[in-house]
Amino acid sequence: MELRLKGWRLATAEVLYYLPDHPSLLQSFLWQTLDLAPNYPRIHKFLDFWRREIDAVIHSVRLATGETLAPPKLQAASVWVHH
Repeated sequence: MELRLKGWRLATAEVLYYLPDHPSLLQSFLWQTLDLAPNYPRIHKFLDFWRREIDAVIHSVRLATGETLAPPKLQAASVWVHH
């Protein structure tokens, strides 16, 4: 909870990639971590590691994140009663 109050949120990265010997075959890898929005340093560190150490070429990355923790939003609603 403390991390969420500081802007951390659950982040899911879907990495589409291909192996150099099969460039027409895209594969998918999902990875989740708590990360700090809006820069997502853990996601960037992971992608840097991938580029250095894994013999697979990243085609694209899609990022999905949860919402930051914030005070509740209240909205007034009008109720109409018809007789």
